[in-house]
Amino acid sequence: MSISFTSCSFGYGRKGTLILADLNYTVPEGFTVLLGPNGAGKSTMLKLASGLYQPHSGTVRSGNLNSRDPAYLQQVAWMPQTIIPMTGLTAREQVAYTGWLKGMKRSDAWDAALAALDRVNMADQAGKKAKKLSGGQLRRVGVASALVHGANTLLLDEPTAGMDPTQRRVFRDLITSLATDRVRVLMSTHDIADLADEADQVTVLRAGSITFTGSTQAFLARAPYGTPEARRAEAAYTALSDLTPAHEPW
Repeated sequence: MSISFTSCSFGYGRKGTLILADLNYTVPEGFTVLLGPNGAGKSTMLKLASGLYQPHSGTVRSGNLNSRDPAYLQQVAWMPQTIIPMTGLTAREQVAYTGWLKGMKRSDAWDAALAALDRVNMADQAGKKAKKLSGGQLRRVGVASALVHGANTLLLDEPTAGMDPTQRRVFRDLITSLATDRVRVLMSTHDIADLADEADQVTVLRAGSITFTGSTQAFLARAPYGTPEARRAEAAYTALSDLTPAHEPW
């Protein structure tokens, strides 16, 4: 089932400025890139979707489940920007521990951890200490940890930050392979280079409001006529950056 935001508002502190205001949004099927500048509210939106934060007003739901419901947490998985290796634990133990925290039995989490590592091509590193893994391998462990309990929505917060172009390409290929009719992926980024052709949908968030959501093709079509192919994504993003909620194109 898809995660839906209905009239959601959120701000930090009792009198804090609203980060998100009256947000209405449904996570599409497949692989969606959530674009927006730093400070747009992308991380806050993902934390609300994960159930880590609760909206000040409005609701976040998956089917009949409210984000406050423990059963909701079984359906979503959030991967933060920074994956911290747990001292003394192997890759498999770290992933299994995450499954246990999500309510799995230890034996089930142990078995599921190896299967999750296999899905991200890390089964051969299952016994290696997490602290000895490379940065790219640790990101894969983070994805495996998100997958271990069988979530149907994967939320990734700036996962390619700090990666070189080759690492970014490999990581995007991995995410594309995971996005199916049973697993939805919403990946936030402020880097237009992360908009791969493989992305099914694009959502643009600016100053806490959505200025665009639609197919990748529809997004690229926002580029001015005559824009070189290599610059279409950048041009489309620039064109949409000046839109306000009153001009929502969908």
